[in-house]
Amino acid sequence: MFSSKFLLLLFVPRVLFSSTHVAVISPQDPILRIGSSLTATCTLSPELGFHASTRYWTLNGMRLSSTTYSVTSSDALSVTLHKLNGSQQQSGDNLVCHRADGHVLAGSCLYVGMPPEKPVNLTCWSRDSKDLSCKWSPGGGGETHIRTKYTLKYKLRWYGREKECENHGTWKQRYSCYIPRNLALFTPYEIWVEATNQLGSATSDITTLDILDVVTTDPPANVQVSRVGNLNDQLTVRWGSPLELKDVLFQAKYQIRYRVEDSAEWKVVDDVGNQTSCRLAGLRPRTVYFVQVRCNPVGIYGSRKAGIWSAWSHPTAASTPGNERLQSGSCDPKPGEQNSTQRRELKQFFGWVRKHPYGCSGMSIKLYDQWRVWLQKSHKTRNQILQDDNS
Repeated sequence: MFSSKFLLLLFVPRVLFSSTHVAVISPQDPILRIGSSLTATCTLSPELGFHASTRYWTLNGMRLSSTTYSVTSSDALSVTLHKLNGSQQQSGDNLVCHRADGHVLAGSCLYVGMPPEKPVNLTCWSRDSKDLSCKWSPGGGGETHIRTKYTLKYKLRWYGREKECENHGTWKQRYSCYIPRNLALFTPYEIWVEATNQLGSATSDITTLDILDVVTTDPPANVQVSRVGNLNDQLTVRWGSPLELKDVLFQAKYQIRYRVEDSAEWKVVDDVGNQTSCRLAGLRPRTVYFVQVRCNPVGIYGSRKAGIWSAWSHPTAASTPGNERLQSGSCDPKPGEQNSTQRRELKQFFGWVRKHPYGCSGMSIKLYDQWRVWLQKSHKTRNQILQDDNS
């Protein structure tokens, strides 16, 4: 019993000492605007007997010049910082007071930054008329140097209570939010973004929208491009409707764009309507075209807005026929039937066919189109290699 009490008495002083503050920095964790000045003071506990002149300061691990120090008493050492830059980390810069041997006596966080500016470019879209995704851009590029919180808020325009979006995007998509359920149709919403930090706050303009006006879809699926018989200036495009358009509230309008394989310029066909096929005319003979399709859902009850286009489908390639048809069953063109450029290209094609299991008996227009796509990709790869070698 005696030995247990004795051990307890021995450990009590150590517990009391560890809980005592060796030194304090004031002000503690200040919040300042960029360009401000700060004087901070490190006051040591008098019982320790360390004179202020034996101490020094660091900021983010870098020792500060002694010319910025001021001994205000035997126990207190101040440092003055002018025209502060924005914090290097959003969690605050570390201002630390050290003993002469490097031991840390006390620390403080400096939050140096700017209040947020008004968020801009707020846009929203829905995939199935039951959810809503929104994104925006931070005002002024978003650089405030201190942690800033962005909150998407929304309410029914005339009688709803204010709500907050809770499903924020990842770090790469931090200026976005997703509302997965419990949205009303045929009633407009008011939506806005609030930005706040320790130096102030800002609110975006209010966006008013009806969910049915901002529905979008995946790109049309299974896009197919084929020849129209022997017509050398036409191609037929067919595609499937996106799943979202099976909702009875919507019908679709489509757009097509196409380009020749050696051009980056697209031509757009606007007047497709809600059909799932279209014929392209006035094309160049014996030319490979790349074709894409996109969709815009239109509410059957009408809308005052243009709607939101889907992304373009993946490019699909096909070629128009030439002025002269290939002789079926023949692996070599007859002399004089085509010019030298055509003969050279056909020899390349037949050489490519012989390297594949198709053989001449498996030749088809589809196979020729496949070869043209392969040829273009190989040219792009070769040109890229040449550019890398020359750089």
